[in-house]
Amino acid sequence: MSRDEDLMARLLSPTGDPATAHEPVATGALLRELGVPGVPAVPGVPTDRDASAPLQPGRLELRGIRRSFDAGHGQRLVALDGLDLAVDGGEIVSIIGPNGSGKSTLLRVAAGLLRPEAGEVRLDGHPVTGPERGIGLVFQEPRLLPWRTVADNVGYPLELVGASNTERRERVAELVELVGLEAAADVVPSRLSGGMRQRAALARGLALSPEVLLLDEPFSALDALTRERFNAELLRLWARMRTTILFVTHSIHEAIFVGDRVVVLSQRPGHVIGDLAVPFGRPRRPEVMDEPAAGALAGRIRGLLEGGGA
Repeated sequence: MSRDEDLMARLLSPTGDPATAHEPVATGALLRELGVPGVPAVPGVPTDRDASAPLQPGRLELRGIRRSFDAGHGQRLVALDGLDLAVDGGEIVSIIGPNGSGKSTLLRVAAGLLRPEAGEVRLDGHPVTGPERGIGLVFQEPRLLPWRTVADNVGYPLELVGASNTERRERVAELVELVGLEAAADVVPSRLSGGMRQRAALARGLALSPEVLLLDEPFSALDALTRERFNAELLRLWARMRTTILFVTHSIHEAIFVGDRVVVLSQRPGHVIGDLAVPFGRPRRPEVMDEPAAGALAGRIRGLLEGGGA
């Protein structure tokens, strides 16, 4: 194992769930967000949707997902149970739910970092049984390698898959420009603002051109004005790439502004208790949140959250 791989394995928690910090996870899985390739696909099972309809790139399906963790003293903490979710290729789906509802666990199951105890995940029709190159994950904390520059952090997934120096240099230049960090490409993370570090992490998540991008509250540490600007920038990036996005947030406002749909999870064990369409097209400006329809949708989401779906 190289120095970078060994130290990155120490920097990343296995699952993001404190209750599972002791559970063994392969270094390759720990490095999923950095682009470790996945395992070969095997035949899947039919979907609930029209089997004659062609699958769009980036279509993600989770069916009957159950996942629990060791809570000690012979007890299991059930994070997700009976969770069903389908996301079409190129769609943005916001995920919102109370604390402990399994939002982060959902993303890690979708990414192949955690294997469900029941149910399955499929990407474009084939089962996800481990880390997949076609699925990128960006955590709440940037988790950049502190001794590497922005450019070297962004290009690290390309190193792991053996891209040539030329390929890596060209792709990094494209991504750094995409997230507006050209002037900081040779700067180490400690000299960046929180927002710039998160931009670098987002660029790294896009390094291998994933079909699906999983975002776990990526802007929650930013102040309100910066967060609003980053949400708008995320939509700008999506307009260029049309990548499927699952976006976890605690903010009803953010969930509506970013998503095509807002999926509401219940109290633990998490399952879907609401799947609401956002009645606004794209491109989308912040002023749309002042419209009565936004307030009405926020009220419906708040009602579901307060009801808890028990």
